[in-house]
Amino acid sequence: MVKNLSHSFFTLITALLISGVAFAQPKKVKEADRLYNNKEYYEALEAYGKARESVRGNKALKAELTYKQALCYMAFNDAKKAETWFAKAIKAKYQNPEATLYMADMMRINGKYDEALTEYENYIKVKPDDPRGAVGKESCKLAVKWKENPTRHEITNVRDLNSKFDDFSPMYARKNFKELIFTSSREGSMGNGQDGWTGEAFSDIYFASLDRNGKWSTPVSFKEPLNSKYNDGATSMNRKYSIMFFTRCEYDKNKVKGCQIFTTRKKGNTWDEPVLIPFAADTFTVGHPWISDDDETLLFASDMPGGMGGRDIWMAKYDKKSKSWGNPVNLGPQVNTAGDELYPTLRDDSTLYFSSNGHVGMGGLDMFEAKLVNGKWGSVSNLKYPLNSASDDFGIIFEGKKEHGYFSSSREGGRGGADIYEFKVPPILFTITGIVYDFDTKQPVENAKVVMTDKDGMTYEIITDKTGSYYFDETKFVEDNTYNLVASADQYLNDKGTETTEGETEGKDFKKDFYLKTTKKGPIKLPEILYDLNSAALRPESKDSLNGLIQTLRDNPNITIELMSHTDSRGSAKSNIDLSQRRAQSVVNYLIEQKIDPSRLAAKGYGETRLLNKCKDGVKCSEEEHQVNRRTEFKITGTNFVPKEGSPEFVAPKIETVDEDEEIQIDVEEIKRDNIDLEKIEQEKKPEETEQPK
Repeated sequence: MVKNLSHSFFTLITALLISGVAFAQPKKVKEADRLYNNKEYYEALEAYGKARESVRGNKALKAELTYKQALCYMAFNDAKKAETWFAKAIKAKYQNPEATLYMADMMRINGKYDEALTEYENYIKVKPDDPRGAVGKESCKLAVKWKENPTRHEITNVRDLNSKFDDFSPMYARKNFKELIFTSSREGSMGNGQDGWTGEAFSDIYFASLDRNGKWSTPVSFKEPLNSKYNDGATSMNRKYSIMFFTRCEYDKNKVKGCQIFTTRKKGNTWDEPVLIPFAADTFTVGHPWISDDDETLLFASDMPGGMGGRDIWMAKYDKKSKSWGNPVNLGPQVNTAGDELYPTLRDDSTLYFSSNGHVGMGGLDMFEAKLVNGKWGSVSNLKYPLNSASDDFGIIFEGKKEHGYFSSSREGGRGGADIYEFKVPPILFTITGIVYDFDTKQPVENAKVVMTDKDGMTYEIITDKTGSYYFDETKFVEDNTYNLVASADQYLNDKGTETTEGETEGKDFKKDFYLKTTKKGPIKLPEILYDLNSAALRPESKDSLNGLIQTLRDNPNITIELMSHTDSRGSAKSNIDLSQRRAQSVVNYLIEQKIDPSRLAAKGYGETRLLNKCKDGVKCSEEEHQVNRRTEFKITGTNFVPKEGSPEFVAPKIETVDEDEEIQIDVEEIKRDNIDLEKIEQEKKPEETEQPK
């Protein structure tokens, strides 16, 4: 099956044209042509050999028969012998330039990229308008690059499933992904005859299951009516694993017969009698079905009329009213080429995988990916090496959303013919570690809690040890994820950060330290809050500065604060108290506008009663010294705030003021203490002062 559904359609066309050249064909040649045109390539090869031996004196006919022998080898995927016989035909002066093209194709399949490149260039000189030459040339160049820079996929031959014959087209048969059905031409199939295409037994559908130890059971073929005496295989299952679609290729030595798609329902441990889905006449090939997750779209490969050339990917929609499939629609030139496109599979009904020998690839059939964009399939990309090889690679399936699954390949190193391979992408390992410090003392904070939350909301937490250290290993800190981290401790403000592994292509040990600001010290100075002269209205740059406080409140939802507004000593005590009160009010109003719960806020206007230096009334001071006293600050008043049930009422609390007759204090001890600066905590640049208001 793999051989009769993955060969180049051009092979058949070329042979049909050549069989009509102006020679009076001997009887043996006519019989060989009949076998070839009937797709009995294995038998045709022998017939061409006998006809070639019987030719005497006709060098042109002998060269043609040599070429046709090469076509037979190419048809059942013996690339090494096909390359040899195309070379013989060229040496015998065979005139059709496609012999050079096909020899280059075989060289590419055999991994001889440099030699193939030369032959493609020779073909381009003769046939510059044929895109196959340019595609082959580009393929040789890219194949070398892909092998030098492989993807991270690990490929393993599933030896327990494979035989010395063709084994291909794996398909999951259960939701737990522990059972596979696949196609095989191994000995013991239902049909006792020999496939004239391949020379092997007819293929059957087999199944095997995976045990707890990860070992596959011995494959067993299904009985009638699922398997027949002819070729059966290339299956697809619906999402419930209750309906199967598969390909059946009946055989008739006396006429050309193609393949058709059949469907059957599961009935206990058996299957109902398969029913034909008549998409095209039986002289055309229709196969490799794939049913969408919603059971409404069937993809398949066919050489029916109306395609782009060779075999194309088509689709049909299911009509629930008539309970029948609609007319097939070609997926178009974004997917299909003049070559063959085969073995479509869908992932989440949004990503199409298929195999092609018409797009730029490493050799034979390569696997490709296409995305559904605005209802059309496009953005085709090669899966590259090592998923693809110089040989045929096709029929990929995925285990859900995991980058793990199975596919078929006839690459070197297999057990025989096409084999089933397993693929997976090993995870890139990441860790993250760090230390939680006291912001002021730079000493580690023991028993701090570090909480890490990924982009899906999964949360992990850890408590720091005596050294203040925390650590998340590769089971929690994984690839292609973004994490928010928050460090907290009793009597400290929280600190937070974000780290991401998205876009990382190699393992890495991340380091993230945290610096917690204590709540046990005095007032925390806000970045400069600016007002117009004698005005309490916040200027835009002041609001930007307050955003740091808002973020602190959001990062620490358990704290309550008191806002304190101060002026310098210039002006009357009463006017300064009034001004500081109104300014404190404007700060509170802005915080409430930003949805900070008013229950967490208290505010007080101190006027000029708490100077930080000598600059009281009657003392001559510079503008810079007066500026020290003009400030807005806050202090932590509680760390156990619990919001009331329901949404808070965003109404500003009453602003307290000191008595206007309160004696002006110079807080020398506060001057001596390190002033806590919120600007440093938030790591924001302090805005330049544009004026000197009180």
